[in-house]
Amino acid sequence: MAESKIYGVHPVREALTSGKKIERIMLRQGTESPVFREIMQLAQEKGVPVQFVPQEKLNYLAKGETHQGMVAIPAQLDYANFEETVEMLLAGNDNPVVVLLDGVSDVRNFGAIARTCECAGVGALILPAKGGAAVNQDAVKTSAGALLRIPTCKVPNLRTAVFYLKQSGFRIVGATEKTDGLIYDNDFTVPTALIMGAEGAGISRGIVALCDALVAVPLLGSIGSLNVSAATAVVLYEAVRQRIK
Repeated sequence: MAESKIYGVHPVREALTSGKKIERIMLRQGTESPVFREIMQLAQEKGVPVQFVPQEKLNYLAKGETHQGMVAIPAQLDYANFEETVEMLLAGNDNPVVVLLDGVSDVRNFGAIARTCECAGVGALILPAKGGAAVNQDAVKTSAGALLRIPTCKVPNLRTAVFYLKQSGFRIVGATEKTDGLIYDNDFTVPTALIMGAEGAGISRGIVALCDALVAVPLLGSIGSLNVSAATAVVLYEAVRQRIK
């Protein structure tokens, strides 16, 4: 697990330049200075998301430490290299399954999804660098430790990752209630990249356009959709059912 938060200009700069794995950096709202611009530039080069937050938020996180308007949150685990992970999965398994999360930002949903993925034999979790849930202690706890067992990759651009998976031989399957196709009609026995979207918004239109198939979980009640972690479990265990027949 990662060490505690990093406070102040010099420690944050050192963390970025030394290659320490950073989940995100929080900067004080409204601050304009060469130092802040330098930190933002370094963060962009390293693919580290930056958030602008009120002074009160930084004071709360720092708990009395001098933060100089910035706090870096170390990653709670080492992310796996995306391309190397895909190559490893294809070399060791004829029909791997990977799961991509598009805009799933709730930490507990994310942790529950990771736990299901590990139980269902998913080869890797793939997350966008921006707009997704933080891999923090709550996520690791909710996952029952699954996040420490399953390769987790962060990619700068989810569309680019989908293109790479397509070119590598994966079938891209998007789960959405906005389709007539059911999960039972889809072939999950081939290399599969399953994309799950945020509750409400669902999978973004640009990602939907790249999918080879769209599948829905049948709903017999009056509520229009399942919680995303529950939906992920239903879809993945249909894939498990097909693979162990």
